Amino acid sequence: MSTYYKAFFMALITAYFLTPFAKWVAKKIGAIDVPKDNRRVHKKPIPRLGGLAIYLATLISMLIFLPIDRTVISIIIGSTIIVITGIVDDTKSISPKLKLFAQIVAASILVVGGIKIEFLTNPFDKGDGLLYLKAFSIPITIFWVVGITNTMNLIDGLDGLASGVGAISALSLLFVASKFGYVPVMILCAILAGSALGFLPHNFNPAKIFMGDTGALFLGYMLSAIAILGVMKSVAAITIVIPILALGLPIFDTTFAIFRRFINGRPIMEADKGHLHHRLLDKGLSQKQTVLVLYMISILLGILAFILTGMEPEKGVIVSGLILTIILLGASSIGLIDLRRERISKSDNIES
Repeated sequence: MSTYYKAFFMALITAYFLTPFAKWVAKKIGAIDVPKDNRRVHKKPIPRLGGLAIYLATLISMLIFLPIDRTVISIIIGSTIIVITGIVDDTKSISPKLKLFAQIVAASILVVGGIKIEFLTNPFDKGDGLLYLKAFSIPITIFWVVGITNTMNLIDGLDGLASGVGAISALSLLFVASKFGYVPVMILCAILAGSALGFLPHNFNPAKIFMGDTGALFLGYMLSAIAILGVMKSVAAITIVIPILALGLPIFDTTFAIFRRFINGRPIMEADKGHLHHRLLDKGLSQKQTVLVLYMISILLGILAFILTGMEPEKGVIVSGLILTIILLGASSIGLIDLRRERISKSDNIES
């Protein structure tokens, strides 16, 4: 059995059996989601510290299957800061500014560890095809990490959604990294996917435990780092498009939400009920059906990312344009970018 399979199943089994422990810890420290208003679909208190199991399973598997170098150490330290922030927020709630500060610190640690976006590919450049970011490398890296970290948190709105999409995104990046021969990145992808899937049986509708900010922020942070290591350090024709597609569901859903709130004069960080899963629920789909549809969309985007990897520059640009057009048309048809009015949804299916 290859190292990838061993790492995947090690993480999966560990996360599965650590989740009851996370549930016990949640009850001890008061990390409980109590349904106090009509935004909650659950009728009884649910522990929301499942992300602790995902984190521990990932950490244990990384220590076993990856060489402990500067890169791995920076990921461990940065993700630990994210998890500690999430635990505090799931227990007592912290201010958005403090949470953002912690995320910036965690992102900066990746930069110190050598994980940064140093260049972007330019498919129209007849030379080496690279646009070196130089002084902009650090701020762009921090923006990417903080942004992806929060996109995963923003789609954590239905039982099993964030954990399933996180696993699919990790597997998509695994296949992309395999084209470049990035073995350590492939192992890390397998570990993260296994940890998320090991937690999923406890979290799928009806959920016995939520991952909370602890898990959603951790998954987003890890995926942002993996995308840099597994794609953005390559010289593929369109490196920026590939990770955006592999992480497409949370990225596009969050992007549409930002534009929707901005046009309607609402705070960008204010929660609303216009996300993709809300739209599908409005169409009459059940929670399980909605989550399964979103899994399929995420898988499709991952396949497209894999197809684009290594494609000739001219073809890659054309295909990327077609994909973006289809996404925009689909988002418009379902109401994700309906900017003419503020839609009030009857869907209150917010997990945490």
